[in-house]
Amino acid sequence: MSRGRNDGDLKKRLITWIVVIAIICGCLYIYSRNNGTSALEYGSKSLRKLGSSYLGGEDDGDEASSKSGEDLQDDAMLKSIPVCDDRHSELIPCLDRNLIYQTRLKLDLSLMEHYERHCPVPERRFNCLIPPPPGYKVPIKWPKSRDVVWKANIPHTHLANEKSDQNWMVVKGDKIEFPGGGTHFHYGADKYIAAIANMLNFSNDILNNEGRLRTVLDVGCGVASFGGYMLSSDMIAMSLAPNDVHQNQIQFALERGIPAYLGVLGTKRLPYPSRSFELAHCSRCRIDWLQRNGILLLELDRLLRPGGYFAYSSPEAYAQDEEDLRIWREMSALAERMCWKIAVKRNQTVIWVKPLTNDCYMEREPGTQPPLCKSDDDPDAVWGVPMEACITPYSDQQHKAKGSGLAPWPARLTTPPPRLADFGYSAEMFEKDTEVWQHRVENYWNLLSPKIQPDTLRNLMDMKANLGSFAAALKSKDVWVMNVVPEDGPNTLKIIYDRGLIGSVHNWCESFSIYPRTYDLLHAWTVFSDIEKKDCGAEDLLIEMDRILRPTGFIIIRDKPSVVEFVKKHLSALHWEAVATGDAEHDTEQGEDEVVFIIQKKMWLTSSSFSDTE
Repeated sequence: MSRGRNDGDLKKRLITWIVVIAIICGCLYIYSRNNGTSALEYGSKSLRKLGSSYLGGEDDGDEASSKSGEDLQDDAMLKSIPVCDDRHSELIPCLDRNLIYQTRLKLDLSLMEHYERHCPVPERRFNCLIPPPPGYKVPIKWPKSRDVVWKANIPHTHLANEKSDQNWMVVKGDKIEFPGGGTHFHYGADKYIAAIANMLNFSNDILNNEGRLRTVLDVGCGVASFGGYMLSSDMIAMSLAPNDVHQNQIQFALERGIPAYLGVLGTKRLPYPSRSFELAHCSRCRIDWLQRNGILLLELDRLLRPGGYFAYSSPEAYAQDEEDLRIWREMSALAERMCWKIAVKRNQTVIWVKPLTNDCYMEREPGTQPPLCKSDDDPDAVWGVPMEACITPYSDQQHKAKGSGLAPWPARLTTPPPRLADFGYSAEMFEKDTEVWQHRVENYWNLLSPKIQPDTLRNLMDMKANLGSFAAALKSKDVWVMNVVPEDGPNTLKIIYDRGLIGSVHNWCESFSIYPRTYDLLHAWTVFSDIEKKDCGAEDLLIEMDRILRPTGFIIIRDKPSVVEFVKKHLSALHWEAVATGDAEHDTEQGEDEVVFIIQKKMWLTSSSFSDTE
């Protein structure tokens, strides 16, 4: 009898374990379906658009459902594009450290190669829409945004703790505030900027020196308060930092409405042409300027204009311990061999000035290091070009001019610069281009006017900037423009910098070096027509544009009619909506009429992040 009962108990236990295992397997299956295939599931099922508070009351849920049904019946329309998993809400495809780990790239960490661009091959691309983080809100408007942003938009507070004694940023409730401090200027960037101007004896302690200093490169910029406070002096800084241990510093800068770019002084030239900046700045930027025969300092030299300044605030400039003194002696000797002179040294800052002519270079002793660059070196070739440990001499024209020959700002914006001659362009061509784009931009703003207020737009990108006349036409607006010049066309970016504007060289077959949700407006003039000629897809470009565009942001496409029709077929899948369409003026030399098509990106969240906000 007892044996029968034992057998019965054994069977019951076995059945119980089978049921438990079945339940666990079922849970694991459901979990894997929700997470492992989330990109596909979100694309068709889990998108929720926010309503009238973000789209001006024009978006109705029932209408959206109806439109979605119509799209499904239209074979010409793309039904959906998958949405990436929430953990990819800050994905930068060509600066993705997970990709480096997965592909086991052999990189030299001491040379910062792991912070340089490494783009995925087509089969490793995500090809999905980047979701905003939970609780994402339309960014605070400029100029208030310089000092405060929504915490939900960049939910990272480690810098506030790490730099609490330096006034980088402070968390206050649902916002993050920026008091204007930095590692070297705890008491505010404005006072620090005025102190530099005072050191250089500039009038009224204003650093722009009556318009002579306009473009600035701030390396190791932190959250870019230096660049943010410089804007009030009619100067514009390219604030540069890698995606390093201070993660999201550039993302904070851009959320604040301050020009910035993800980049590093590593092994490749920065994507800016020679002689682009009047001032380079490093405040405790933790860069070893002596490595590899001074190659990083020589990259700054390539980028500085004749008579340009390098402001360096670091312990090496003032500390008295043995190691700092050694670094200072060696750095001073290197700068002297590069023909830099100390303009002024006070307290914790030293400012060097670059020569106006080639005279000093020619007077150096034979064999002096670093050498002059070879005559066949193109100092403006930058896309994927390795740095060289050599000095870039001036052209004969600049040597004779004893300077850049540029007009002070703001006259510089519309004055034909000397380097126009490098492209065979005349002053008349430059002035005509400026006039044409002034008219075009006025037309754009007329089409946008029902949708925007004076403070709606702040961060803009011109995806094919040519001579920079689109940005020049916006001078009266409280915006800044990232001017992008294709890597395989005329390198007109130096003309853009000579106008007192900023930008970068780029290849639109690859992802841009910036965080998602950066720009309020993208201007794409014949960009899609150019992509057709390359071995890459227009769909990839649409997904990249969506990645870098803020929710509720705008796209202006100026291209041939077939391009506009192509984009229209993707509107629903991208969660974009048409705003306006218009015929372009017959002022193009392309031989084909262009169409202007304006789009707005809708505000949407994934179902999981939407529930977190309720």
